[in-house]
Amino acid sequence: MALRNHALALLLALTPAAGLLPLPAAPLPATGMNDSTTQLLERSWRRLDAELRALDQLLPSEPQPAVRDLLSTPPLPANLLRANQPASGPLQHADAVASPPLALPTPQQLKGGSTAALSLEQALAIAFANSASLQAQREQVAAALASVQASLGTYWPTISAYASSGYERSRSTTTALTSNNSLGFGPQFSPNGLLTPAGPTAGAFYVPEGGSVKATSGTGSFDGGLQLNYALLDFARTPTVRAARANLEQERATYANQLRNLQLQVSEAYYQLQQSEQLVRVYDANLRNDLVILQDSLDLQKAGLVPRLDVLRRRAVQASDEETLIQAMADRAVARRQLAALLNLPAAITPSASDPIVVQPRWPLDLEQSVLAAYRGNPELEAILATRSALAQQKQATAAGVLPKLSLFAGAGGSSAQSSLGNFEVGGGGCCGATALPLSVTNSWDWSVGLSLTWLLFDAGTTAGQARALAKREAATAQQYAASRNEIRLRLERAFFNHEASLAKLSSARRGVAAALEAFRDVRLRYLTGLSSELDVSNTQDRLINSLVQRLNATVAVNITYAKLLRELLPMPQDPNQAIQPQLQLTSRGGGSAPGQP
Repeated sequence: MALRNHALALLLALTPAAGLLPLPAAPLPATGMNDSTTQLLERSWRRLDAELRALDQLLPSEPQPAVRDLLSTPPLPANLLRANQPASGPLQHADAVASPPLALPTPQQLKGGSTAALSLEQALAIAFANSASLQAQREQVAAALASVQASLGTYWPTISAYASSGYERSRSTTTALTSNNSLGFGPQFSPNGLLTPAGPTAGAFYVPEGGSVKATSGTGSFDGGLQLNYALLDFARTPTVRAARANLEQERATYANQLRNLQLQVSEAYYQLQQSEQLVRVYDANLRNDLVILQDSLDLQKAGLVPRLDVLRRRAVQASDEETLIQAMADRAVARRQLAALLNLPAAITPSASDPIVVQPRWPLDLEQSVLAAYRGNPELEAILATRSALAQQKQATAAGVLPKLSLFAGAGGSSAQSSLGNFEVGGGGCCGATALPLSVTNSWDWSVGLSLTWLLFDAGTTAGQARALAKREAATAQQYAASRNEIRLRLERAFFNHEASLAKLSSARRGVAAALEAFRDVRLRYLTGLSSELDVSNTQDRLINSLVQRLNATVAVNITYAKLLRELLPMPQDPNQAIQPQLQLTSRGGGSAPGQP
């Protein structure tokens, strides 16, 4: 667009366009130039004119017809206007409740949204309550606490109950392949061992060869009892519990560090939203001022006091400032949505900053005090130390796998079974009558107690290798601690120096705004009285707008760098159940000058 405007401006100055008549060739003044020099100069102008015409043909055509009214402005996009609508009121607590984590916005929520104003403290409170990543870390802390409770249970015995019940039914056939009279058990096992008046008969227990019996049996059983196991000697138990506690400390320190990061992110997003909204106001006022100066140029041009070039140049300045305002409105819409995403607001709510832009005081500590204070109780460093401690305890627990383990076991139980036999069929003289009990019950109970000793004598170096791996990971965390320590100092020093520079730039920017404002007033009066050109007005106006933007940028930079310094020293609770109080200034370690307006 800049290339096209530049090309069109040159065409406007060099070629007949926009209703301008071609100027007649004026004779060159007698400056000593010969005819050949004049011809070369004219050839150069013609070549430049041809190149500009060719360039204009390569550019895409305008989507809208040329503007006839110099004082008119094109309408802004409806979506952009809707995204930049002013706040309808303060944000209510009921409207700030986050949507369910698995829910998606509906078209009605996206189209029928509203804009609500909120302060920075309110934004921080909402972020601490709604942040999805923070809630996920709370669940991680709860999971680590449950792991500690589970590991503590290994100091106690385990008692388990067992029971089983069932029923079985079968059909069986028992056949004697040989008689039992050869066993020598007496006449009761002989085929004619008993004498009766009718003659000798078989004994009561005699089974002839081929004698058989068929029967259907059914058995119902139930057994149950208690089993106790207790590890009397387990060298891996205590290191496992200590590792679980170290993991809990690591998760809690990570939670506190996430609170610090979240406050910094919300503060930066809020300050940037304030900056975007203020830029929209600055560029809107600048555009309104363009229209006033353009009207003055038209009036002066009609009176013959300024050339038409001044009017065209003011129109070009106005068009450029329109583009700047439109982009500023788009930036404000994006800044609003960025803050809404950090706060995890419902889809129908768009936040707007209600706090005025106020400069944070000077950082109350010097650089050395700040660095030392940042190292004390830093949750980022504490999380690394807790991870290192957990790895050391896990290494001990793993190495204890090759040591003996002594356990006590005890158990007691009983069982009962009822059996029935029926549907008898005998053949070949029958058999097995002594074992055919139509209905019987068997009851039993038992108990046991003893000691169990296990000792891993050989595992091909598996346990030793796992212990070495944990030792290496423990050594790696020490290097990670050193890297984080240096990164913390670098972040703090960068924020400290930028904070000092932003305060100095803010002081210069304030003087620059005062001088640029007076210069603009003077050049405006000089232009209306014909003592200055439109070019002086444009340059002075640009200087004024740049000074206002520089003061705004310096103000926001002061606040953002203060928030970055505060992030390194801000005390945060490590217990997710503890209430969080947003703190915007470091009041406990020293005070600063009172805040001032930008």
